[in-house]
Order: sequence, then C-alpha cells, then structure tokens
Amino acid sequence: MQRVAVTRQARGALLWSVALTLALPRVPVLSVLGVPLLWLSTVAHELGHGMTALVLGGRFERFVIRGDGSGTAYTAAPLGDLPGALVCAGGLIGPALVAGLCFVLARRPLAARMSLAAFGAALGVAAVTVADPGLTQLFLGATGGLLLLAAGFLRPAWAQGTLVFLAVQLALSVFTRGDYLFTEVAESSAGAAPSDVAVIAQHLGGPFWAWGLACGLISLLVLIAGLAWYLRGDTRIELHDLRAR
Repeated sequence: MQRVAVTRQARGALLWSVALTLALPRVPVLSVLGVPLLWLSTVAHELGHGMTALVLGGRFERFVIRGDGSGTAYTAAPLGDLPGALVCAGGLIGPALVAGLCFVLARRPLAARMSLAAFGAALGVAAVTVADPGLTQLFLGATGGLLLLAAGFLRPAWAQGTLVFLAVQLALSVFTRGDYLFTEVAESSAGAAPSDVAVIAQHLGGPFWAWGLACGLISLLVLIAGLAWYLRGDTRIELHDLRAR
C-alpha cells in the first residue's frame, strides 16, 4: 500500500506540473514566470559547460546569462580536441541531465525536499564563485534563496511538486530550444559566434548537424530514463500480491 501511495502521489505531482505548464502562457499572472524559467535553462546549459571543464581537469572561470536568454561560459579545458568537444557537449545535454536528475530525486516527497535544499545551496555557491556580477549573480542568488525557502517551509508533497515542475520546464527547454542543436552560428545580443555543435565539429570533424543530432538523442534518452524511474510502480494493489503475503 505504501508503494502504491508513493506512485500515485508521484504521478499526481507530474499531472499538476504539466497542467501548470500549459497554463503559463495563457494566464497573465503566471506568464511572468516565462522569462525566469528561460534563464534557468540557460543556467543549466552554461553550468554544464563549466562543470564538464572541471571534471576534465580544466577551469571554470565564470559565466553570464543575458536578458534575451542567451549566455556564455568562460572555461579553460585541457589541451586536445576531445576535451574541447566534451566541454561543448556538456552544455548541450546539461538541461536534460538536470531534468532527469530532478525526476529521479522527486520520486519521494522527502527526498524532493532535501534536493531543493541541495540545489538552492549549489546555486548560492555558484552565485558567489562563478556568476558574472549583475543579472547572473542576482538571478542565481535569488533562485537559490527561493529554493532554500521552499525546502525549509513547504510541506514535502508541495516540495515534490515544485521539483517536478522545474524538471518539466528543463525537459521542455530541450525541445523548445532544440533548434540550437542544428545551428552553425549562434546569434545573441552579444553578437554572432560559432555554435557549440559547430565547435564540436571543428574539434572532431563531421557535419555540425550530426553532432547536434547526437546530443539531441542523448538528451532524449536521459529524459526518458529519468521519467521512467519517476513513473515506475503500480497504482493499485493486485489480489495475487496480497495472497503472496
């Protein structure tokens, strides 16, 4: 019965998150969340670049997000074509990785509450250490603080819904911003620059769109795996289960 209750609550939280997502562009009060959620996906993208550089033994100096939703991570990867390509790929699959992790952690309400606290603390540290002064630092600090408040004051069930909602937004950004995977030149308010997939092609060869397709498929597989973990389990008790006991 406990396992069934966990599964039902998890699926209910996902249903409410999807309903709220559909309401965002249609309800004026909720539509103001559109821009911060766009910035959040940019944060996941740029932190993906930076964290990949750190894992490979390089440096993550700072990153910036802009009002139009674009961003730039300033990293120093180890020498070689493969590390440079991996740092670029880390940003492309970053939102999917974070979304998949959120789905896994949101399976149980108490774990979701603890995860909000961990994510809030991580964003706070990033705001102090690698965020560019201005909008980037302000946004990370405010978002990290809100997540810490949510972890501390929301009931576990509401914390679960909050984490699932964030996972849904990041998962959708993989598709709504998927055109970037097949763009050779990225245009933003900072000017034009080679896209991540174009840089990967420069390092490893091949057409840029093929690398975009590969990163897109990896992101999709990560999302499917995270969602499958989140939705697993039965929603009713079978008679044979009771007889087995």
